[in-house]
Amino acid sequence: MATPHSAQTWASHPRAAPTTSHTATGYSIAANGTRTLSGGWQLALTNLEGGATYRMSVDVHFEALVHWRDALQCKALWGSIGTDTDHGPQQWDYLVPKYLGEQTLRFSRVLRAPANVDSLTLRYTLRWTPSGTTHWSAPRIERVAEQTAHPTRIAVVTGTRASRQQHDIKHVADNVAFYAERCRACATEVDLIVLPEVALQWQVPGHPLDTALACPGPETNVFAHIARQHNVHILLGLFQREGDAVRNSAVLIDENGSLAGCYDKVHLAVGGESESGILPGDAFPIFHTPIGRIGCNICMDISAAESARMVGLNGADFLLLPIMGDHRADRWSPGPPVFHEERWRAIMRTRALDGQFTLVAARNEGQGSCIVDRRGDFLAYNDGTQEIITACVPAADGYRTWNGGDFRGINWMQRRPHVYRAYTDETNSGPLQDQP
Repeated sequence: MATPHSAQTWASHPRAAPTTSHTATGYSIAANGTRTLSGGWQLALTNLEGGATYRMSVDVHFEALVHWRDALQCKALWGSIGTDTDHGPQQWDYLVPKYLGEQTLRFSRVLRAPANVDSLTLRYTLRWTPSGTTHWSAPRIERVAEQTAHPTRIAVVTGTRASRQQHDIKHVADNVAFYAERCRACATEVDLIVLPEVALQWQVPGHPLDTALACPGPETNVFAHIARQHNVHILLGLFQREGDAVRNSAVLIDENGSLAGCYDKVHLAVGGESESGILPGDAFPIFHTPIGRIGCNICMDISAAESARMVGLNGADFLLLPIMGDHRADRWSPGPPVFHEERWRAIMRTRALDGQFTLVAARNEGQGSCIVDRRGDFLAYNDGTQEIITACVPAADGYRTWNGGDFRGINWMQRRPHVYRAYTDETNSGPLQDQP
């Protein structure tokens, strides 16, 4: 247990300094009557052990704040720092706020101290508001046992155009055999296998309303057996029948061979699928598994930025993407499709960076299938000649900005949700709304 060693006020500039006071119950920060406000208290804590893991939390009660998410911030800065804005390139992290009700927040986080530090500075901040008062508790710091985290080994199983032609795919059973053979070939080496969009019906003649399958069923049970036999997770794409509805789905089979979750494609492809009678999904669920939190998009979803964003907002570590193609990475004029690799790579890299998750794309043709980490680097890429690609994703990658902040923390804690109302305005059609 670490206790406050010292407390100092801090401000970005003398004119930005708030009104502060220290009482027996904690630390008060109040607005200075102007919109030029950024400052508060910072508490230095000592006797920490480098490399150890700590649970830390701070409560704050506030009054007369319009947007608490904007106005209140708590940061953990590892080591000793000065009392100005620039704390240098040392490692730092956000504590995450949770609203407890009755105008009270709790900032908390479980964080691992860098190996080379034995102290911590917690910075309490009030900013961007001409009015309001806050009262912050002393921090609660508790050492906790470090949880062992293992890397995740991932395979994307697609086959190639040539190998599919050799197998003469005509029926669902042909696809089951084709993909099952390749899943078995890599199942002992990985924790997760991702298959392409509607893998079980791809290139099979017939309308999806006729070829759709129940899940679980004999076809999906083949992959459930592989998952159970080899202790591996499998994401399987198919047209799924559910009562009177048919959906373009991705089902996650867990290591026990059970159905861990199902994602239904939200944005159906224009020019056929969206008018076919297939029913779109209406949610972006997250599946909690031993290898991490998994979310999905399917094909056309990825061209709507909200799709990947929702998966990130819901807490995913991995975005799994069964996909046939992306209209942005194709020709921009009528004619036969042409795969544009440079734009494709840009799209995949951007989505991984924006969501700060590992993106795993399984393209039916094989070419363009990839595994991209949250730094936007390709851990594996299929140039179209590989049946299977694999990569190992570290559990703790340590990616930080040049000034010491965690990429994921900055990405999500910089958000200002109250200014995004147009996102959910159902009458908003973007630039189309100004056209006659």
